[in-house]
Amino acid sequence: MTSAPAIGFDYRPSRLPGRLLAIAAALALVAIGLCGAPAGLKLVLMAGTLALAILAGGRSRRSSIAGVGCGPDGWIVYEADRRQLPAMLLSHRVIGTCVLLRLKTSVAIETLLLAPDNSDADIRRRLRMRLAVQPRLAETP
Repeated sequence: MTSAPAIGFDYRPSRLPGRLLAIAAALALVAIGLCGAPAGLKLVLMAGTLALAILAGGRSRRSSIAGVGCGPDGWIVYEADRRQLPAMLLSHRVIGTCVLLRLKTSVAIETLLLAPDNSDADIRRRLRMRLAVQPRLAETP
């Protein structure tokens, strides 16, 4: 399967990071509520936690990436308007059944999470096989 000419897939952001963020924010709010700080400080900390969680949650749901392709010539990222941008794989991680890709384009560095809720199991399997034989281009910071 690693000799397949190309792998391409549509991309939409996973809901998994948002769900994990909601759990972490809820636990943080409970911890703030149970701490011994004065009530005014608790309110400020809770408001700040909620604001940051909402901002991070909104950011995790937005993506300018509509698709990704990997072929013999390298990686291609398709933006929402279907404009093609050549990309370079900076790093990848396989975490359980999820695949995390960091791709650098001329515009930005994109981090894509391929999880069971936003990608097909066959695509993730084929990507894992291709990434296992592909030389690592850069080390993760």
